[in-house]
Amino acid sequence: MGLQQHEPGSEAGRTPPRADAGFSLVEVLVAIVLISLAVIPLMLAGIMAIRVSSSTHTISQVETVLANAADRVNRAGEGCDYAVYVQAAALAEGWTADRASATYEYYVPGDNSPVELGTWVPGACPGPQRPQGLVQKITITVNSPDDDIQRTIVVVKSDV
Repeated sequence: MGLQQHEPGSEAGRTPPRADAGFSLVEVLVAIVLISLAVIPLMLAGIMAIRVSSSTHTISQVETVLANAADRVNRAGEGCDYAVYVQAAALAEGWTADRASATYEYYVPGDNSPVELGTWVPGACPGPQRPQGLVQKITITVNSPDDDIQRTIVVVKSDV
């Protein structure tokens, strides 16, 4: 019995491939990495879209409350305190009244000289009652329920 010699290119020296060999660990890892490179950015884009949508909705609500508060103050009769109108705008949105607030200043004209300017003084009115011809500056501030968004508007109110 002698050694058998095989010619190059013949099938006799090769092991036949197995039909159920599957994938190697390296092939599986490469596939996972390639899929991750495509899927992770898509997931991050989806998460960002959800956050932007939520933020846009909150901004919209804050600006709606702000516009409603300014409108309520404009329509209110002349007085010294408009907090109830401002807070009603927040309550109408289903928020607590403390989400909307108002600060006040009133205008004190300068002397009768045409070159002297008047000044804004902190406070709603100069006394316990609103004097005739008073000009008020009402600064309305609205905060979102989560305190992430804050908007402010200034309304000037006068009976002249």
